[in-house]
Amino acid sequence: MAGGWSRDGAVQDQIDASVDDAVARARSQLPTGPSLSHCDECGEPIPQARQEAVPGVRHCVPCQGELDAAQQAQSLINRRGSKDSQLR
Repeated sequence: MAGGWSRDGAVQDQIDASVDDAVARARSQLPTGPSLSHCDECGEPIPQARQEAVPGVRHCVPCQGELDAAQQAQSLINRRGSKDSQLR
């Protein structure tokens, strides 16, 4: 269902591009390398179970929660400029 001057399938292409961007962003934020024994932010020890569960972990659970909340607040903007984002 295309409207106006857009070609058929343009809406699905935009959805696919948005999903691809989100997946690429999530993959780029995955930790890599060896896990740290102490948190980068507060210096508290990171439990061995967390180190094994999340390879490359850099933060304890409370600090990681704060970082995730800050990143979520930044990602609420639809940079593609669709009509839906302008209505919200």
